[in-house]
Amino acid sequence: MRIAVTGSIATDHLLTFAGRFSDQLIADKLEKISLSFLADSLEIRRGGVAANISFGLGSLGLRPLLVGSVGPDFSDYREWLEAHGVDTSEVRQSVLHHTARFIGTTDADLNQIATFYPGAMSEDSSISLGDLPGPVDLVLIGAGDPDAMRSFTQQCRDGQVPFAADTSQQLAFADGELVRDLLDGAAYLFSNEYEADLTERKTGWSADEVLARVGVRITTLGKDGARIDRAGEQPVMIPPVTGVHPADPTGSGDAFRSGFLAAVSWGLGLERAAQLGNLIAVHALETVGPQEYELKPGPLADRLEAAYGPEAAADLAAHYS
Repeated sequence: MRIAVTGSIATDHLLTFAGRFSDQLIADKLEKISLSFLADSLEIRRGGVAANISFGLGSLGLRPLLVGSVGPDFSDYREWLEAHGVDTSEVRQSVLHHTARFIGTTDADLNQIATFYPGAMSEDSSISLGDLPGPVDLVLIGAGDPDAMRSFTQQCRDGQVPFAADTSQQLAFADGELVRDLLDGAAYLFSNEYEADLTERKTGWSADEVLARVGVRITTLGKDGARIDRAGEQPVMIPPVTGVHPADPTGSGDAFRSGFLAAVSWGLGLERAAQLGNLIAVHALETVGPQEYELKPGPLADRLEAAYGPEAAADLAAHYS
């Protein structure tokens, strides 16, 4: 399966705050917030939704096609992604803007406050998926420029190309009309538990109505694992990986998508896909930076077996060894 991945390509500036955001918030003064958090560390990492997902897919032995716009400061980042199995031939370089920037501060409870500057990503709406070289079996439409997300979604529908909807960070800014447009007809819908509730609130659709419009709805549940929903079927609950040592939550959701889509591309079932997604998410969670984890076939299979049994490990080894 050839997967194209759209969405943000960014540099992440990750700060940590030793206290708790909740201790600094005054309930009856939230409309006049003026706060500064003294960070005790700063990490500058490669990131962006599309790049993170592509990195994970490439690290699992696939050759995802990354689609998006960057600035002239992207050359080192491009080399990094290519070295990890990502096809960057369709990443276009802007002559006007820098590569996008993500700035996130994480507190002691792993809550995060972030700011995102789109930069070159704002030019993504000019990209035509029809110009991509060769056939594409699935397009992951990740959080990026809203106009580009809408355009990519419509292009997939017009061209009858299966697509996965992953609104994630853009969900907070999108209105109901846009969210409905981005979801309708998706083969897969990814979200975390909060985003799943917000999706229903913004669209005005019930959970059943969402399922009537997408093929498979995948909801990540943090420490509780993940859930798979399909219309007319009972939900499938996938327990979490245990023995986790969290370091930084940035990119763990993207890593889940990488594992899930890799398993799907190998022809494995949805439950196995979510299991692998959980495991790759844990690798990102245990590392500072969304593309700093390392996957090795042996240790990865051993940990998958410990979490989900020998059949899961055998399925992984058949495709990644």
